[in-house]
Order: sequence, then C-alpha cells, then structure tokens
Amino acid sequence: MAGHNKWSKIKRKKGAADAKRSKVWARITRDIMIAARDGGGSPDMNARLALAVDQAKAANMPKDNIERAIKRGTGEIEGADYEEGTYEGYASNGIAVFVETLTDNTNRTVADLRSLFSKAGGNLGTSGSVAFLFDQKAVFEIPVRADEGDAPVTEDDVFLLVAEAGAEDLRRDEGEEGAVFVVEAPVEAFGDVQAALAEAGIETSEAGLVRIPTTTTALDPSDAAKVLRLLDQLDDHQDIQAVYSTLQVDDAALAAYEG
Repeated sequence: MAGHNKWSKIKRKKGAADAKRSKVWARITRDIMIAARDGGGSPDMNARLALAVDQAKAANMPKDNIERAIKRGTGEIEGADYEEGTYEGYASNGIAVFVETLTDNTNRTVADLRSLFSKAGGNLGTSGSVAFLFDQKAVFEIPVRADEGDAPVTEDDVFLLVAEAGAEDLRRDEGEEGAVFVVEAPVEAFGDVQAALAEAGIETSEAGLVRIPTTTTALDPSDAAKVLRLLDQLDDHQDIQAVYSTLQVDDAALAAYEG
C-alpha cells in the first residue's frame, strides 16, 4: 500500500501542475455519468455519485456541467454510452499492472493498451491473470488538521466512528501536504463509513475504492523507472480511470524516474 500510495500522491501533484483542466473534467464527467446510470441521479441516495460530484467540485467544474452529466447518466438527455472495463497485464520484470477504464470505444482502448504495454517491454494479459494480486478496498484519507486554526481530529475520534461503521484498519501517514489518517474498509462498507464521517462533520481529502497489492516487488532504480514511465503513460490515457501495480516504489526509483 505504501508504494502505491506514494505513486498516487506524486500523480496527483503532477496532475495539479500540468494536466489540462478539460481532460480532468472529461474523466470526472464520465464517472458522474456511470454513477448516475447505475445508482440514480440523487447524490443523497447514491454514494458513488456523491463522491464523483465532490471530486467535480474540487476540480472547480461548473454546476451546470455536473447537472448535465447526471442527466446524461440517467437518460434525461442524450450522451455517449460509456462502458466500464478492467484490463490486466505485466510490465517489464514481471510487475503486475491492473487498469480500470471507462470508454465509449473498447476496440480503441484495447489497441492503445496493447501498444503501450508492448512498447514498454510488457504485455497485456487475459482477465484474471493478475487480479488475484490485488484486494479492492474502500479507502478514506482524513487530514489530521484540515486548516490552520482548526481543532485537530484525533485518532480516537476517527477510530470510534469508523470501527462501528465497518472499517478494518486505521493508521496515520505522514505526507508532503501534512499528516492524514488512512481508513480502510471492505467495499460494501463504503457508504456506511462515508455517512458516519459526514454525520460527524469530519471531511475527507480522498475517498474511493482502490485496489491494494497484496505483495510488492522491488527493482533496481533504472528498471523501476521503466515501469513508472509505463504507469505514467497509462495514467495519462483519456480512457483510463485508475492504474495499480505491484511495484515497490522507493525514493531511489522516484529519483531515477524523475531524472
């Protein structure tokens, strides 16, 4: 989890610096549409939609854009028909990679994925080839101190709330943007944990379903950098919503990648 978490934070930082707003909005729009299609157009009754709307607001997406995306999802207005998918494969040196997609053209997506894996010295595998190496969990990140002057949220406060709501694990992580409590829960407990935190007035900086590798593999810095470049290319693809791997990310790997 630690390696994946470090890479995720770097990607968020990179995205904030150089990603085009239109691309970010396009990804969030598709997520809103799928959430509304599958669970209805009311964020109060649809936890996944509520999360997508929160992400849209955080990205400064206009209210009208959000409402149109919801209506496209529920069928009130016409829109592209997006399909969720998952793809599995191996990067170089046997690093497993799991990709979640949302696309209106699966043939294009598969062709692009196969090309990216091949050029990076890996290969796109069959369904189930690496899925067993990842556990899907609901994960929440809670700032220990949200804003200057706010009273800190204590570990005991969070533990009592989330344990009763079905969470499995709580720990404190130190990051570049400050300390956070990380809550892990079964997928089916996502809504209960989210509701418990909201009712208590505890805001999350991140919340969603992620795939956590059950084991990770360390490579020498140069080989790790090659894998990180593939993960970067995959993450930048318009049809890809999330990328996970079994690579153990350390400071030496990151230095080789950034250099």
